[in-house]
Amino acid sequence: MLHRTGTCLIASALSLVLALPAQAQAPNRYEAPGLTRSPTSETGGDFGLPSLSRQGSQAISGQEIRLGRAWLRQFRAHVPQWQDPIAQDYMETLVARLLPYSGLTDVHPVVTLVASRQLNAFAVPGGVIGVNAGLFAFAEGEAELASVVAHELGHLSQRHYARGQARAEQTQIPTVAAMLAGMLIAAGGGGNAGLAAAMGSQAAFIQDQLSYSRRYEQEADRVGLQAMAEAGYDPQAMVGMFRAMQRMASLQGGSPPEFLLTHPVTESRISDTQARAAQISVAGSRNENLHYQLVRARALLAIHERDPQQASTRLAQDEAPAAARRYLAALIDAQAGHTDRALHELDALAQSQPDLAMLPASATQVALEAGRIDEAIARSRRQLRLMPDYSLANRLLGEALLQRDPDEAYRVLSALAEARPEDPQVFTLLAEAAGRSGREAWGHLARAEQLQLTGHIDRAIGQLEVAKDVAEREGDSVAANRIAQRREAFIGYRETLETF
Repeated sequence: MLHRTGTCLIASALSLVLALPAQAQAPNRYEAPGLTRSPTSETGGDFGLPSLSRQGSQAISGQEIRLGRAWLRQFRAHVPQWQDPIAQDYMETLVARLLPYSGLTDVHPVVTLVASRQLNAFAVPGGVIGVNAGLFAFAEGEAELASVVAHELGHLSQRHYARGQARAEQTQIPTVAAMLAGMLIAAGGGGNAGLAAAMGSQAAFIQDQLSYSRRYEQEADRVGLQAMAEAGYDPQAMVGMFRAMQRMASLQGGSPPEFLLTHPVTESRISDTQARAAQISVAGSRNENLHYQLVRARALLAIHERDPQQASTRLAQDEAPAAARRYLAALIDAQAGHTDRALHELDALAQSQPDLAMLPASATQVALEAGRIDEAIARSRRQLRLMPDYSLANRLLGEALLQRDPDEAYRVLSALAEARPEDPQVFTLLAEAAGRSGREAWGHLARAEQLQLTGHIDRAIGQLEVAKDVAEREGDSVAANRIAQRREAFIGYRETLETF
């Protein structure tokens, strides 16, 4: 079941001012995966996240990236994640489709899905894009969802965080640490106290920045509209999304959706967006994407986990394609234990929609969750013969192989961890595969990576100490060297986390 958390509200409070520098280094798997090393790290310098002290404009740009990735780890530590690899794969594909047209270069975004039924999305430094499951429920079409994502990418490309920080420095108002700390307090259960910590101490800043925030919204709209059109989406979908949000806000009165608390929709904003959209031509218009409707079905089922029929009713009310309704029915059958019927329907859908890789992957996942391990292995191998680089199929194969061939599972999951250094669930599976295949030291190392990715840095360092002892006892010098490198990175990372 999806749970509401106060953090989502406060996280969105930064989406107007947090952004990513245009230039960012590629992440390095074994040198603080998903983080950016400083130029001195090759000689024993900073392997993790540096302090937040100002060291010139170039350092501030690098700081944006590292700050955002540190924030993401703390966010994961406190906020329930929507752990759906199929939905995750879809969102990463959508972001990748919009990214080239958003004015962002050399950026490696990280998508996090939040287990909340509330309408919300946000962007923070370091290229972190957050999306609530509730946004899928609200957006009836892919273009509508794309409009929100494109808008958030617009905040990043315009570097609104850096510009907001520069303005704050001019007025000598500290903003970053207090706002991020407040967000984390609320995430940990501080409720209104967390909001006060984030916003109360920043009241002067918010008042001073109000006009800037309005301008930032207009800039993000402009960039988002252009990105949508160039990616093949009708920019008028952003106008439709704004009007739908406006109607929701009027119906909910004093409790508008979280997204609207920091992205207020006014008539003037809608008119401006509509005028701009009318002047933009769409490059190779995309038809309504069934892929989105299938993922939306998954989101609705996650939201209505206790009463799946509500998800079915919602799809029917929204006149979703018949294939999406059949897909949802198959997922509900699978949950009810009717595995054969679910697989039969999913296979029929996959045959009628051969271009949708998520359909055979969904069938593999159903087989795996039903305990049909050999069938899951066979299905994933069959898909990988056609799509050898499909990470979702590789993940399902690795998970299934844990029950049959841990050594092969370790090989598959190691390669996947290299490709997905920001995915905590992959490292959870890798740790299990390492343990079952007799790679004890590497198992503790993988577990340490999973812990640091989810914000538990002290426990992660403890795992590295255990891994070190095991590696020394087994005489594994390769593992010992890697563990030593990661320990140095983790200690530097912990120093930065103390800022929060």
